[in-house]
Amino acid sequence: MPRKLRRELAGFAVRTVQEEGWAGLKNGELLRAVTLSSSFDVFVTVDQRLRYQQNIGKLSVGVVVIETFDTTLANLRTMLPQLRAAIEDTAPGAIAVVKPA
Repeated sequence: MPRKLRRELAGFAVRTVQEEGWAGLKNGELLRAVTLSSSFDVFVTVDQRLRYQQNIGKLSVGVVVIETFDTTLANLRTMLPQLRAAIEDTAPGAIAVVKPA
């Protein structure tokens, strides 16, 4: 996802995988790192396969999957209301899918 998306999510504390030093981690390792850090409530990703490859129900964070083929900032901006709502409403161990309207 574009790093500039964080500017569009004012009011949320946003950290990127790169900022956390997790850029080389695979999905399972990445989710473990997110869970172990205890600094996160929700993990946002555009990896649509993640929800089928990992047991999200056992996580202490919620997962928001942005389901789109176009991950440009302009396109993601069109989904901001749904994305904000999903971030606010997704409980630990649950998955929310955000799609273009």
